[in-house]
Amino acid sequence: MLGINEPNPAPVGDLIKDSNEAAFMADVVEVSQEVPVIVDFWAPWCGPCKTLGPALEAAVTAARGKVRMVKINVDENQALAAQLRIQSIPTVYAFHQGRPVDAFQGALPPSELKAFVDKLSALTGDGGLGEALAEGEQLLSDGAAVEAAQIFAAILGQEPESAGAFGGLARAHIAMGELDQAEALLANAPPGMENAMEVEAARAQLALARQAANAGPAEELRAALSEDPDNHQARFDLAQALHARGDTEGAIDELLELFRRDREWDDGAAKTQLLTIFDALKPNDPLAQKSRRRLSSMIFA
Repeated sequence: MLGINEPNPAPVGDLIKDSNEAAFMADVVEVSQEVPVIVDFWAPWCGPCKTLGPALEAAVTAARGKVRMVKINVDENQALAAQLRIQSIPTVYAFHQGRPVDAFQGALPPSELKAFVDKLSALTGDGGLGEALAEGEQLLSDGAAVEAAQIFAAILGQEPESAGAFGGLARAHIAMGELDQAEALLANAPPGMENAMEVEAARAQLALARQAANAGPAEELRAALSEDPDNHQARFDLAQALHARGDTEGAIDELLELFRRDREWDDGAAKTQLLTIFDALKPNDPLAQKSRRRLSSMIFA
């Protein structure tokens, strides 16, 4: 399980490319199944971008095919930037196995860029870490949480800084109903890992699992809404109840309807809850992508 060969170096011309929203799945998510992909969100008017971009390209080229780089002009791809919650530029995401695994904002010195790229390069020739993570994720998706936890724990034994394994182990505890163990694990995330996307995703899942314990009966909440469609609290509670019983799409639909009716209700609770659900889903999940687009269209309407 933990033995793979390093890939052949890619031609330099294939290492760095410009992309857009339409090609993002192919250029980033799909390619990252084989090799980590660094995504540089930039704009022509951004001064720090002009410094970061060439330095990052140099570091990627020096890695000799162990990582790829994709450049996204946010002015030309505003919907994509909104979906990924890009709030300032330059912002850099790193994808591996179809998921974001690291990120930073602003220009970094060459030494820190090299460390960033080297860490990603290690995932390519990692002795099978990527395959093991994928196996753990598959087991978790199949409902075999105990077996998944064993794999994630074994990976952490070999690679203590694997945010993917750490977040996976926390999500396995959540799947087993061991919410206190998951919370304790996340509270003790190693320095430098506490803000990793995999760890944030596990925190989001934990928050949703805690809410599920207090969710009311969906049928009663639907009845309340049939009497008063503007009962925002009932609609919000219904979304929690639906998510608690596994109807994620139904929960998202109710929250989007609440956002459409009154986006400012309860300090923007609908949007906050939607983002929590999105964070708990995989970035390449079709439901997450479709729902982010729906939310973005409402925000910018």
